[in-house]
Amino acid sequence: MTTVTIRPIGLTNSPQSEHGDAIRLGGGMVYAHRFALIRREGAQVVECDLASAKEVPAAIEALPAEFQDEANTQWQALQTVHPPLQLGECTIRLDQPQVMGILNVTPDSFSDGGQFMDDPEAQRVQAGAMLEAGAAIIDIGGESTRPGAKAVWEGDEVERVKPAIEHCLSMGAAVSVDTRKGAVMEAALAAGAHIINDVSALRYDPRAEQLVAKSGAPVILMHAPGEKDDLHEGGDYANIVFDVFDFLREARDRAIAAGIAREKIILDPGIGFGKSLADNLALLNALPMFHALGQPLLLGVSRKRMIGALSNEAAEQNRLGGSIALATQGMNAGVQLLRVHDVAETVQARNVWRGLRDAALTDFGELPA
Repeated sequence: MTTVTIRPIGLTNSPQSEHGDAIRLGGGMVYAHRFALIRREGAQVVECDLASAKEVPAAIEALPAEFQDEANTQWQALQTVHPPLQLGECTIRLDQPQVMGILNVTPDSFSDGGQFMDDPEAQRVQAGAMLEAGAAIIDIGGESTRPGAKAVWEGDEVERVKPAIEHCLSMGAAVSVDTRKGAVMEAALAAGAHIINDVSALRYDPRAEQLVAKSGAPVILMHAPGEKDDLHEGGDYANIVFDVFDFLREARDRAIAAGIAREKIILDPGIGFGKSLADNLALLNALPMFHALGQPLLLGVSRKRMIGALSNEAAEQNRLGGSIALATQGMNAGVQLLRVHDVAETVQARNVWRGLRDAALTDFGELPA
């Protein structure tokens, strides 16, 4: 496949820092000034042109004709202002990073498996604490997707997630359900869940696409190399950044073709799923490029193994510092949703980050030319 990809390579705190020669990425609080227009054959880069924001339209016109439509589409997508998510009575604005709290009701999730599985009171306390700390959404999972985890029968998964959904809804929470099974999606939506978070990008269950399309619910499509029970298998990449970008573009287009409204689609690069440490780092450094797909982005890096690999194999519960560092990397890239275990700490980091961003817009006023 011969194509073009526009990658932001120079970010700036404010447009006035570049005399207005910058664009606002994904309708958020991050601005990009410099860009690489990359022509490639599949994952192989064949040519790369650099341009500032004001120079990009001319640089696109200078491309061979077969690249111009795709380049123009991506250039507009980078500047897309995403409307708020309306989740029941909750309105989730996407013009700043929002925090999604994780509630695992499983015996074997890598970080907190078993902690909240069969204890309704513990579920309520944990959900309430996350909401009080500032979580915009609670993401409920009834099946571990860690490497080597066994698939859970859909009936058991429903029994795990349904009470947790009801507890969260009783508190007025916006609720996401982390599942790849059609029957669980159906039961979760019937129970009142608002979002489907599918780590298989709607590939695991043949019913999933039509079910989500019919429901009208927003859906999160995540990259993982495996198609069936083991999502981590098959991670053989020619170029991790372009391979994941192309996968997510195809997942988006497949969902639209199935009848899912484009404004209901959120994309997740799937950090840690079938990826090496080098793969994860490359994706995290390339996050701004994924705005060229024109969808809100979710980043899930909380307590992941890559943090341990970079910090003397720190245990899951001792990865808060690394989790905040990676969440900040996501915020600096304009990611709209951060899926985390440590809600209070991440919300605090987000609030400080936002203060810095707000101040940057007024620090200098309009700089002289």
